[in-house]
Amino acid sequence: MNNKKIVIIGSSNTDMVIKSERIPQPGETILGGTFFMNPGGKGANQAVAASRLGGEIIFITKTGNDLFGRQSVELYANEGIGTNYVFSDNKKPSGVALIMVDSKGENCIAVASGANSSLSPKDII
Repeated sequence: MNNKKIVIIGSSNTDMVIKSERIPQPGETILGGTFFMNPGGKGANQAVAASRLGGEIIFITKTGNDLFGRQSVELYANEGIGTNYVFSDNKKPSGVALIMVDSKGENCIAVASGANSSLSPKDII
């Protein structure tokens, strides 16, 4: 089967997730829970899913020139995603998302877009 290329333009983040019994109230600190990090971002999630379904993916995004950015590019390559258009920003860090998830699956998320916000048409042309 000759797959057509799928181009995805979107965000690349590192998700830092804490699962706990409940989400803290404003100004409150709670202890406990489990922590994990995984790749995320709406664009990255779409690229990985489409690649796993057999698509030939070209992912256009921008990461920081940092550990999270390098890890992301390595993950995309391991998933079979084309990384020729994953750009690196030397001034802004990679995007991160801080995610709290409670025992019922409710969440709250804060995203620092970082290098995602500096992707522009001039990067692609």
